[in-house]
Amino acid sequence: MTDVDVIIVGAGPTGLMLAAELRPAGVRPLVLERRPEQGKTPKAHGLSGQILDLLEYRGLLDRVRGLVTDPVPPHRFPFGGVHVDLTRFDEPPLKALSVRQQLLERMLEEHALELGAEVRRGHEVIGLSQDGTSVTAQVRGPEGEYEVTAPYLVGCDGGRSPVRALAGIGFPGTTYPEVNRIGQVKIPEGLTVHDDGDIETPGLGRIKAGYTRTDNGVFALGSLTPGILFIQTTEDDLGEIDDDVPLTLTEFGDSIRRVLGGDVPLGDPVRLSRYQFSARQAERYREGRVLLAGDAAHLLPSTGTAINVGMSDSVNLAWKLAAEIQGRAPEGLLDTYHAERHAAGARALLQSQAQVALRRGHDEAAEALRTVFQELLGDEQPARRLAAHLAGTDLRYPMPGSGHALAGTFVPDLALETDQGATSVGELLRPARPVLLDLAGRPELRELAEGLVDVHVAKAEDRPADVLLIRPDGYIAWAGDTDDGLREALAAWFGA
Repeated sequence: MTDVDVIIVGAGPTGLMLAAELRPAGVRPLVLERRPEQGKTPKAHGLSGQILDLLEYRGLLDRVRGLVTDPVPPHRFPFGGVHVDLTRFDEPPLKALSVRQQLLERMLEEHALELGAEVRRGHEVIGLSQDGTSVTAQVRGPEGEYEVTAPYLVGCDGGRSPVRALAGIGFPGTTYPEVNRIGQVKIPEGLTVHDDGDIETPGLGRIKAGYTRTDNGVFALGSLTPGILFIQTTEDDLGEIDDDVPLTLTEFGDSIRRVLGGDVPLGDPVRLSRYQFSARQAERYREGRVLLAGDAAHLLPSTGTAINVGMSDSVNLAWKLAAEIQGRAPEGLLDTYHAERHAAGARALLQSQAQVALRRGHDEAAEALRTVFQELLGDEQPARRLAAHLAGTDLRYPMPGSGHALAGTFVPDLALETDQGATSVGELLRPARPVLLDLAGRPELRELAEGLVDVHVAKAEDRPADVLLIRPDGYIAWAGDTDDGLREALAAWFGA
């Protein structure tokens, strides 16, 4: 006898997104979070990449936009000590929103609760066991210890994941011997800010915008918001930092002094945070009835990617887990979660480790590498390709039954006309269900999918294929104009 359908450990963006994705399928998730209340230490400060499209397809993007406290940042993104400048493109291949992680988590929790999920804060998982039918978590809560049982448990509990350790899953990789400190501070009196973004201080003179490397580290300077400076320091440090200890303005000022050899006046802080970079990936994302997602499965040594990859893990996993729990999954469906998302995590790790190589060198050869790399990014095709890599939009999953060029790619949000009026692909994916989209009046193909997926007939101005079979996570499982391979695709993903 199980208490819930899925135990989710961790109420960060990954865990809360998973809970929200499970509910439309009728699955009962329980989220357990060891912290009694939401953490106050600032973490991520934005969303970028394909997760924005997924949020749009779930009808959540407007709610996310309502959380934006700073203007939308320019389409210029850091990459290992250089910049990917996308301001020249009418439709930038990498999009971003400046959203504080605390606000995002609050919105996702509200959304999950609205859908009927349960979230328990101050409940820490201290042990787990599993057999052939269920997994049991030992939990320490405010009123003592208890057990909860479910068919599956998902660890979304961060880079130091207790769930991963309890499941015996290895986490090989590297933690880099450096500490990064970030501050967004108001511009104080006595500090001159030039039109090009450089600043001038009484003691240090003019400091250029961008990156300043010294024998003691790196000082990065920029501004996303009028009246606010964005400053980051990077120093080599062999110690391990405690994420739960807030960064103070004094500690931040001391770090600036060590790197630059003098003081930079700092106004009132808007955001202060500190972090280390690791490049690690779990050996496997599944051990029996225990699965991993988000930072518990992968740590990326760069900013701006982890939330995108972690929340995308959740969207990929949820519909497969729901099908398994409800007994309608074809054999091997849940195993495709590891196959697809481990490969996606490895690809994200690839670009973020490339950033490490660009960022950490301090000699003349490293400067030359960054200069050449920046010049290459001045050309359109390299900039587009790298932006797609950062966004995760170049990801393509292997799809049985379809050799079409679109198979395995993320479906574009086509504008559609139906007998009921105008709609879009994103609107059809709101219920988080699979869709067969007939764009060319092919009743014989629709008949094969009836009862397995939601079937829609529509017209599109630019028709990419006669028929598209779209998974709930937005990926095209099959595309074509005959039934060649469609039966195989339906059987592989939806149990035909």
